[in-house]
Order: sequence, then structure tokens, then C-alpha cells
Amino acid sequence: MLDLVLPLECGGCGAPSTKWCAACARQLAVKADEPHLISPRVDPGVPVLSLGRYAGARREAIVAVKEHGRADLIAPLAVALRAGLERLLTWGVVGTPLTIVPAPTRRSAARRRGGDPVTRMALAAAAGLRDVDVLQALRLRALVRDSVGLSSADRQRNVAGRVKISGHFEVLANDVLVVDDIVTTGATAGESIRVLRIAGAHVAGVLAIAHA
Repeated sequence: MLDLVLPLECGGCGAPSTKWCAACARQLAVKADEPHLISPRVDPGVPVLSLGRYAGARREAIVAVKEHGRADLIAPLAVALRAGLERLLTWGVVGTPLTIVPAPTRRSAARRRGGDPVTRMALAAAAGLRDVDVLQALRLRALVRDSVGLSSADRQRNVAGRVKISGHFEVLANDVLVVDDIVTTGATAGESIRVLRIAGAHVAGVLAIAHA
């Protein structure tokens, strides 16, 4: 009866009567050789790793969270992010103590989405991991446009000088890992890393759930 009033469908493929189906869960599962090293058009100067292409169930889930308010899909995305994080720790790409810094988002977008979904994914992914914490250290200044549809050069101009350290940030001896839901050109990651380094942070890499 509830499905007739509030239709329930999978956030990855639209299958009825389930929030997240087994087939989409398999698509999002982190394989033994993942995350993969990628080469975004803008080189941020640190390793950038991604859990998969921005396509299929991965893309649909990210869009559903950000644009359609599907907060229930933060959990499966966080499960994938945690698996990728554990892999990087095992491989020695990052060490502990580790501080995870979510990529910044526009305040207007965060308000519209009921909070910053990347930060919520990071907090869920890091929960219970020893010597791993999450710090919302970055924010975007005003006048940053939505990057959808912008060229690589336009994306760089859009964020240049507009990523700012939050007031409560303190220089840490820890490794810092920047996390994001999707890396497209690498412009936001590059500017984020530049600002963190100026603040004295040691940025070990970037981990994204998806790359375009």
C-alpha cells in the first residue's frame, strides 16, 4: 500500500519496491584492484584515485543524492568509499593518523540538499576506523557557479582563488586525504590541495567515488 502512495524504487536502476537493489550493489562493490589511479586534465600534484567511472548505478546514485534528495543512498555510497579508504590504508598510499577532508561545496547547494552529502559520506565511511577522522576544513567563497556544463578552463577559472580554509582549521602532522563524490577535470581538487598546502597540510592524495 505504501508503494502506491510513495513509490519506492532503486536509486541505481529504478527497480521497484527497493531502495538499492542487489545488482546495483554489485556494480558499486570495490574490486580487488580498485581504486584506480586516474589522470584528470588538471594535475593537482598528488595521486588521484577513483572507485569507478561516472556511469551506470554509480552515476544514478550520486545524482539521486545530490539532486533528488535521496539521503538513503548515502549509506551504499559510503560503504564503497570506506572500502576504497581501507584499500589505500592497506596499500600504504596513506597512513595513520589520517585526516579526511571533504571537497568543498557551495553553501546554497548544501542548504538545498539538507547538508553536504560528501561530508556525510565521509563521516559514515570513517566511522569506527582507528586514527582516522573527518574535518570539514574547506569552503567555497561566494560567486562560485555550478560547474555542470563548464569547460575545463572555465572550471579552473570558476574555483581559482575561491576555495578557503575554514576558520577552525589547524595545521596537522597527519596525512590528509581529500575525498569527493566525483572528479571531472580535477580543478576543484587542485585548488583544494593548493590551499591546504599553503595552510601547512601534508596532502597525500585524492579519493573519489567516481570520475568522468
